[in-house]
Amino acid sequence: MKPQVLMLSSSRQGSEDYLEHAKPFIFAHLGDARELLFVPFAGVSMSWDAYCEKVAAALPEFTVTGLHQHNDPAQALANAKKNGQAIVVGGGNTFNLLHTLYEQQLLEPMKQAIASGTPYIGWSAGSNICGQSIKTTNDMPIVEPASFNALGVLNCQLNPHYSNYSPPGHNGETRDERLAEFTILNPHTPVIAIVEGTALRLTEGRLTLVGDDEGFVFCGDEKTTVQPTADLSQYIA
Repeated sequence: MKPQVLMLSSSRQGSEDYLEHAKPFIFAHLGDARELLFVPFAGVSMSWDAYCEKVAAALPEFTVTGLHQHNDPAQALANAKKNGQAIVVGGGNTFNLLHTLYEQQLLEPMKQAIASGTPYIGWSAGSNICGQSIKTTNDMPIVEPASFNALGVLNCQLNPHYSNYSPPGHNGETRDERLAEFTILNPHTPVIAIVEGTALRLTEGRLTLVGDDEGFVFCGDEKTTVQPTADLSQYIA
């Protein structure tokens, strides 16, 4: 089986309700499946139970079960496909998400589940961990994971929530400048940047940009524009 992975840039687009813009992408990705195994580990400012409830309220068509509620989370990941569940990883703090996956020894079981064809959906931090590492996350390192190495679904880096907007009078680095710092030190590792409201979808061995807006690939000193529906399969691990 080939990986079936949906990597959403964000949980919201503009002023829309939570996950509203994502629903068409989620339905298209999952078909008739309606069972979600939700991973709330990126949540910091709310409890994991509350995070599950928030997702369930936003997706009433689905049954949402928290991974943290299982006595054996690793086995729950292994059995997800058999149980008709998709693995869903929410946004929040990428460092806390990866730290918890390492701490609970769940990164490898999650990799194996994805490799076996268990559908996967992530947004924000949940998408970020699909790259080689989390070195291009926008988040503050509030906790130190055992490693920055992530799921490696793609052989590149991801930068969700991409925007190069700089407020008037702001003297901090733009996103492009931050990503340039990475590509200067890692000139052969591409970074795919996706704006809010868009996603990357990996299905049947093909990676495409979905949504109405363009994305970007940073590599070395080059920034390349990517149009919606573009074939990005060269970045599959």
